[in-house]
Amino acid sequence: MTTFASPTQGGSRTALWGVAMAPGKEGPLHAFDTEQVWTVTAGGAVVVLGGETFDIGPGDTVVMPADLPRQVFAAPEDGLTATVAAPAGGTAYNPGGITPDGACAQAPRDADRVIPPWTV
Repeated sequence: MTTFASPTQGGSRTALWGVAMAPGKEGPLHAFDTEQVWTVTAGGAVVVLGGETFDIGPGDTVVMPADLPRQVFAAPEDGLTATVAAPAGGTAYNPGGITPDGACAQAPRDADRVIPPWTV
């Protein structure tokens, strides 16, 4: 994650960041308490959002509603590059309060809620 704009960088209420996922990588199953808008700039992904599956590629935009479980799987050949906008300071959490296997070090643990550092 690379922060482009946030309150600590002079923004008022919106965070804007870049996502770069290596080919075949997957993000953890999680949810946010704020809406996020993802736009793919290169590569692609499969997004599982609230139990529905979407294939996305360059130029596609996905609006991820607040409190809807989501997981992103980067394309196996090209990975994923995307730009994301959301209200600053939103919290990430685990649906059901259980940390999924393989969650990265920055992912919330069990019922904890965390504010990702790239959004503040």
